[in-house]
Amino acid sequence: MITALIFSIHLIFALIIFTKKWQDENITSALLNLGLIGILFSVGWTITGMFSQAVMGPKGLGIYFDRDAFSLTLLIIAEYLFYKMYYGDLFIEAEKEKQ
Repeated sequence: MITALIFSIHLIFALIIFTKKWQDENITSALLNLGLIGILFSVGWTITGMFSQAVMGPKGLGIYFDRDAFSLTLLIIAEYLFYKMYYGDLFIEAEKEKQ
């Protein structure tokens, strides 16, 4: 269940970034950003999967939080920090408050 939630979060995030880049720039930029998200997800899941394999057994901490869910949780934390830095200015309004 946690795994499906994390996949859904990634899908929604990818669609939001794709739409925002397509509207603000062009379709090429939107597709490049979609590719970036896909590559970072697959490579990041591989790396966190290796880490979680070293830390815990295949059954994990229970039926809903197995080793894959643990590695995806680590991945979403790392991606949140990276995407907050990379896409931080994407959702800030162009006109800031005038003093």
